[in-house]
Amino acid sequence: MPLPEKKHHAWMGLALAEARRALATEDVPIGAVVLGPDGGVLGSGRNQREELGDPTAHAEVVAIREAAARLQERARLGGGSGDGWRLSDCTLVVTLEPCAMCAGAIVLARIPRVVFGAWDEKAGAAGSVFDILRERRLNHWVEVYPGVREEECALLLREFFAGHRSISPQP
Repeated sequence: MPLPEKKHHAWMGLALAEARRALATEDVPIGAVVLGPDGGVLGSGRNQREELGDPTAHAEVVAIREAAARLQERARLGGGSGDGWRLSDCTLVVTLEPCAMCAGAIVLARIPRVVFGAWDEKAGAAGSVFDILRERRLNHWVEVYPGVREEECALLLREFFAGHRSISPQP
């Protein structure tokens, strides 16, 4: 696996800030950002499943949708190239290893690089349970940079779930 670059640590700080925003809506604190080739943020997202009542509102999907919309707007205004939905020069940074749904969205969006923090040993699809991002039978493969600020990302999730487990319904 490729070694993380110094800028990945800074970018993960942006994703962690998004993850913390999810706490306000009782969503699992996972955050994501899509960065363009210049390192600028094209899209950001946090888990919003509880807030929106949408099972597909994972941080990665929210960030990918926002980035694609921004690129489409640029193309419409004549300031960009391409069709907008192909994020072929972008990097997705997310605090938790993507699940199968998000990994599929990453592949379909043609994102070439994913940087993630904590591993998801139950549902991860970037090397732990599945490896959809590097599945050779698919038409697009992704470079994966795992474990960036891993302990910080994992701690945020552990604290969230510990808090939810300590609140048990009374009979």
